[in-house]
Amino acid sequence: METNALNQNGLLRSEAIKNGVIMAAVSLVIFLVINYTVPHLMGSTALSIINIVVGIALAVFFSLDMRKKAGGYWTFSEALLHIFIMFLVSAAIVYVFTILFGKFIDPTYPERMKELIAGKTEDMLTKLGVDDSRMEEMIATQNQQMESQFNPTFFQAIVGFGIQAIMYGIGAMIFAAIFKKARPMFVSDEN
Repeated sequence: METNALNQNGLLRSEAIKNGVIMAAVSLVIFLVINYTVPHLMGSTALSIINIVVGIALAVFFSLDMRKKAGGYWTFSEALLHIFIMFLVSAAIVYVFTILFGKFIDPTYPERMKELIAGKTEDMLTKLGVDDSRMEEMIATQNQQMESQFNPTFFQAIVGFGIQAIMYGIGAMIFAAIFKKARPMFVSDEN
């Protein structure tokens, strides 16, 4: 029985890793398609909503699929572990790809994003009636943050990923609470 549980745990762990890779691949395809076909949507609310909806839909689908592969039942801790692995693998791939994309694949990407976000920030601050000197200060601060996001030091990359891991851990707890399913205590045999 214990060997079966270990085999099932290993199967679920590899399934969680595979699902995390698929989630990352979908996210990266959306990123690349938007970046090269409609780049003005980068950094927009519409793209954020698309990413959130697709991400939640995939997370729900894969969580239910993993629970089914676990025999239809799993405890909170089993669900948490495997959902967290799935989220962490996806986040790691996307995080590393984004940094490598800006450094090696399309070195103009960080500058384009800075300009795009600065323009959107300026528009928003203008609508809010923020004075010019304060606006320039806020945009300069934002540009510094963007610079460290696209060209992080090793320490900044570790801290940035650590913060992401905490956020995904919280998300995994929420999903585990939703998708846990205890085995029934008594099984009735109705023949």
